[in-house]
Amino acid sequence: MDSIEYYNKYAAKIYEDTVDVDMSQVMEEFLKELDEGDTILDLGCGSGRDSLTMYDMGYDVTPLDASEEMCKLAEIHTGLDVLQMTFDEMEFENVFDGIWACGSLIHVPKNEMPEILLRLCDALCSKGVLYLSVKKGNFEGFRGERYFCDYTIESLTAMVERTGLFEMIKVWETEDARAGHSDTIWVNLLVRKR
Repeated sequence: MDSIEYYNKYAAKIYEDTVDVDMSQVMEEFLKELDEGDTILDLGCGSGRDSLTMYDMGYDVTPLDASEEMCKLAEIHTGLDVLQMTFDEMEFENVFDGIWACGSLIHVPKNEMPEILLRLCDALCSKGVLYLSVKKGNFEGFRGERYFCDYTIESLTAMVERTGLFEMIKVWETEDARAGHSDTIWVNLLVRKR
């Protein structure tokens, strides 16, 4: 089973576990770099939780997820149209002022990340901002039914800098906002398109 199949199979449970998680502190860092009404791509929107929050704040939000079942739940939750596509199917050119990739790139194999980052860079307008978060660690491989790639601040920063696509705004660690996940640390990265 790949990660998309997993999210299709367990969509209802994932929705219940994530829809009420408060991401406001991290989101504040991202939105400080944007203007009201700016266009935002919510990459791997899951339940649509963050799309709805940003939409309600006046941003022009496009939710996107690869899982058909998560898309259905996100559409019900947000009332927004949700694009169903994988990251490697994206072909946007200078469309978004910001991309919010909250925990959505954790299943991308490390050797495929530079290509995904290039697609995200293409999708951003001039001086557009990308936020992404990944689990902290050095692991790459299957945990249960899903493939995970963890990063340290150093390994994530180095990989993004090697692409030459972005300038660093901020990189920091946070504790997991979900109940029962206090052992998980997230590495957060905020960059601007060069």
